[in-house]
Amino acid sequence: MKKTLIIGSLLAATALCGCGGAKLSTANEQLARGEYFDASKTYRKIYNKLTKREERPLRGEVAFRMGECHEKLNQYARASAAYQNARRYGYADSTLTLRIARMLHAEGKYAAAVKSYEEYLKYHPDDKSAADRLAGARMAAAKSPATRYVVKQPKLFNTRRADYAPMYLSEPQDQLFFTSTTEKALGTQKSEITGMKNGDIWFATKNERGEWQRPQAVEGELNTEFDEGIVSFTPDGQTMYLTRARREPNAPTGVEIYTSQRSEAKWSAAVKYEITADTLSSYGHPAVSPDGQWLYFSSDMPGGSGGLDIWRVNLKERVGSLENLGEWINTPGNESFPYVRTDSLLYFASDGHPGYGGLDLFCARLTKSGGWQVTNMGRPVNSQGDDFGITFTKGESGFFSSNRGDGRGYDHIYSFELPDLKINIQGWVLDRDEEPVPNAVIRIVGNDGSNQKQLARPDGSFSFPLQRGVSYVMMAGAKGYLNAKQEFVSDIAEEDATYDVDFILASITKPVVIDNIFYDFDRATLRPESKTALDEMAQVLRDNPNVTIEMASHTDRKGTEEYNIDLSGRRARSVIDYLISVGISPDRLQSQGYGESRPKAITKKLAREFPQFKEGDVLTEEYILALPEADQEVADQINRRTEFQVLSIDYQMY
Repeated sequence: MKKTLIIGSLLAATALCGCGGAKLSTANEQLARGEYFDASKTYRKIYNKLTKREERPLRGEVAFRMGECHEKLNQYARASAAYQNARRYGYADSTLTLRIARMLHAEGKYAAAVKSYEEYLKYHPDDKSAADRLAGARMAAAKSPATRYVVKQPKLFNTRRADYAPMYLSEPQDQLFFTSTTEKALGTQKSEITGMKNGDIWFATKNERGEWQRPQAVEGELNTEFDEGIVSFTPDGQTMYLTRARREPNAPTGVEIYTSQRSEAKWSAAVKYEITADTLSSYGHPAVSPDGQWLYFSSDMPGGSGGLDIWRVNLKERVGSLENLGEWINTPGNESFPYVRTDSLLYFASDGHPGYGGLDLFCARLTKSGGWQVTNMGRPVNSQGDDFGITFTKGESGFFSSNRGDGRGYDHIYSFELPDLKINIQGWVLDRDEEPVPNAVIRIVGNDGSNQKQLARPDGSFSFPLQRGVSYVMMAGAKGYLNAKQEFVSDIAEEDATYDVDFILASITKPVVIDNIFYDFDRATLRPESKTALDEMAQVLRDNPNVTIEMASHTDRKGTEEYNIDLSGRRARSVIDYLISVGISPDRLQSQGYGESRPKAITKKLAREFPQFKEGDVLTEEYILALPEADQEVADQINRRTEFQVLSIDYQMY
């Protein structure tokens, strides 16, 4: 809530004409000076005394002014109730419906806010600011998916009052500065604006274990009875830029930018930093660019888009360097709390761009054309309340301020972190009997330059961490087995993912059955459904370019020996012809038909699939004839197979 002093003072209310007696005149004067806390109390006393029927119009006006005060104090529920009372008592103000819409928006009552914005825009269709707010309320009502940011409220940095605007000191980023209105702040007076003590600058440091220690007020002459806060530092960490609000009796608060110098652990008395000769405008929320060349800040000076705008001035060549960041950043609403992360990456708070409630945090990226692409940081960083004053450490983590969930409107410091995506690939390296391959080695190479190698576990399993949106090539191999290759691209989605990839390795030392090879009945013609298996066989040969093989075909026991030898030979040749047609060298291929001469021995895999057979059983004609008729057909089908045998592993190696 304490940012109210800074923002509210930058945009102090215009004087109201007194009416209805001394106390109302006093309240109006307090409001005009930006003394929102005191004014709200005065208006409340007046409101409670206006009980007569003929006083209803005046009661509506007082309720409206109370709403203004509560709105400035970020007490949105109270402001909403006050504005609703103003409407109930017939107070006529062209902005009343819009104000009610804004408060409903800030309370997270998005559907009701949408209706109120739409009602207002019927009569004010050219109000771009209201149209943008309507877009934000509709966006929030649509309940778009939250980002992966994890947001927490660390107790260490927060008091029972307002704490806000965290900022890291320069490298090594082991000190965090922030503004606090703790009761331990200097001075004894409470602010007429907020009802709290004026802010002081506090900081916390990390110990040798990287743990944050209890915050303490900065040492030196920097903190005073005035309001100090919202700091930024030069790259060398020796100069602090800060906002100071000065209260003068019976006058609006003046807000200006100051500097302070560090000498060891102490900070010097603040010295005013002159940006322009304009003494009527206010300047606050300083942010030094990482190269130390520019100072970004918020101001209501003439030449802006309305409300607060973000400007910048060259710290080394001030004359003629002042510039407004333009319509990409600034709106008729308020843009404030800039944070310059890089020369092309700016963060800021705004209630003018479509958002979830009060101030939202936005990320702006500089485009090649020189404009800015502005993006709402989304939930949970943003909320229905005010979210502002962000600072980053290395990576996607840091701190920001928010008054979410605080009915008093007090601001608190929150941490945020974007956890690393957990993307993995896992699988198994097995032989054709689905048994683990001993000592299998898996290699994975990405087009991002990554290169990983791993020995499969005894059970054949493996796993690798991956990166999003990378193309990978994987190769698995083991002594006594052919290599197998897989290619894939990891998903670009912002979510954890696990990919499953298995490798089935073919033995070098024993025949390997090629499943799903089909021929026309009693012929050697390959059926179309065989193409998938044949293409996979071709890829195996491409992945193992130094291998030569014998392609063998086998028949069942039916038919004469001569016929079966001929049929199986022609079938083996058909497979060879297909492999040659897809680019496999004929020099690497031999065909052989064995007819029924080599009955199949039952493997572990076949025994699991056909439990009527035991591992090691050989499906000879004698064995088959002893089986029940149904099992005989199964055995004959197993014997009808196409398989390959590795002949050499040194093709064209010498």
